[in-house]
Amino acid sequence: MEVSLSVPKVVAAKLEGSTVKRLGFSAPIRVACRVNWVGLKAIRAEIAVEKNREAFRKEMVQTRMPVELFVGLPLDTVSMTETINNEKAISAGLRALKLLGVHGVELPVFWAVAQPNSPDEFNWSASLAVADMVRCAGLRLRVSLNLNGCNRLNVPLPGWVLRAAEADPDILFRVQSGALHKDCLSFAVDELSVLQGRKPIDVFESLFGSFQSAFKDYFGSTITEITVSLGPNGELRYPSFPPASDSDEFTGVGEFQCHDKYTLAQLKRAAESAGNPLWGLAAPHDAPKYNESPNNSNFFKDHGGSWETPYGNFFLSWYSQQLLNHGDHLLSIASNVFGDLPVQLSAKVPLLHQWHEMRSRPAELTAGFFNAGGGDGYDAVAELFAKYDCMMVIPGMDKSGSNPEFLLQQIKQACEKHGVQVSGENSTLAKKGTDNVRKIKENAQEGLKGFTYQRMGADFFSPEHWPLFREFVSGMERRQPDADDLPDGNGGRLSLSAGLESGNNRKMQAA
Repeated sequence: MEVSLSVPKVVAAKLEGSTVKRLGFSAPIRVACRVNWVGLKAIRAEIAVEKNREAFRKEMVQTRMPVELFVGLPLDTVSMTETINNEKAISAGLRALKLLGVHGVELPVFWAVAQPNSPDEFNWSASLAVADMVRCAGLRLRVSLNLNGCNRLNVPLPGWVLRAAEADPDILFRVQSGALHKDCLSFAVDELSVLQGRKPIDVFESLFGSFQSAFKDYFGSTITEITVSLGPNGELRYPSFPPASDSDEFTGVGEFQCHDKYTLAQLKRAAESAGNPLWGLAAPHDAPKYNESPNNSNFFKDHGGSWETPYGNFFLSWYSQQLLNHGDHLLSIASNVFGDLPVQLSAKVPLLHQWHEMRSRPAELTAGFFNAGGGDGYDAVAELFAKYDCMMVIPGMDKSGSNPEFLLQQIKQACEKHGVQVSGENSTLAKKGTDNVRKIKENAQEGLKGFTYQRMGADFFSPEHWPLFREFVSGMERRQPDADDLPDGNGGRLSLSAGLESGNNRKMQAA
């Protein structure tokens, strides 16, 4: 028997005059698996693996509990019009992942999709349909509640929020040149009534409460983790990258973000309380621009830079504390809403390894982590996460350059100190001839609770990538099939001997 799934090419959708980019399945997809029918006791998965698989698996068993492996669904799985993009392709993909031994998938849900028209109107229909697909596939579900826009997809903030920003642009972060970051609200307005007379934290609490009510039948059984967005790209950080830039590609030092009137008012009050009102007039005047070298101006110089002066210490301490306050606001309401549910609360912290070898750590400072001069900018973050029993998700565990492993180790040590669980993500799909799979495996051996491989789509199932992913899965400790795994209806079970056929003959077939 042969089953072939073909998905037509996707045409960019138009919504209210803006183009919504599509990052999912953009070409015909055919998933190939060789399936054998076997008895309950004889079931096992046979996957092509690298020569050192068994040695690696034995080491994992001896030293750590198995890492829970998830795969991210396409960013545009749920469209702006509340439909499921490429539903048949995703359904086939879920089945393939289940057969391969993956534990679950991650579903990104954007604020503009869930609460598009007003603070009183919520729409979860397509997300509920995806949750049902995942449940039927026998997989777990991690839901990412993104309280931000997405530059890659041209997904904005909700229209009613953008209308509030038109009336008062300073509810958004404003860069020194005057441009606005339109993908997240300024942290300084968390507790101000700037959204149709409501505070953002109250709006978010209502959003979380609506999600809890809508998905009550899925918690614990299907939905096992909820990731709450704490800033741009879903991460706890300032939008220190240029507006509309891709955070995975930007490698500059970034800029401090305190130019909107609400953040400047907070800085002014802090400077006056410190007895130096002149320190509260603006961001550091001697800091470089986004893509300039940290040595182009005085602030970040390793020796004698302004960051080491009393003023620098004041500003960086205040700046990082505002980030922590924002994280506290959101994790507090998330914990209040989700704390009694049988799910894990989690949030992302970025791996800002560029320029990490400098004493001043400029990319980390502009993002809000005071991790310079011998200080530990992640200790207070880990303490905050521990306060709310929140797992820390660290993206970019496949990155290279600037020794990211040293920063990763520092973050892990802070989490271990405070008893915070850690999970990871990659930033790009594995590619032949690179060592990103090896890096992920190495990082996973050192205390990760879970790992989410980003992300499903046309390239994910391509003959260039799929074998690499199978190899990656084989190198991770996987669960054994459960008693309810994909019954065949005849007292048998499905066992996977997976492979993608070359050329144009990629098909799902039964042996």
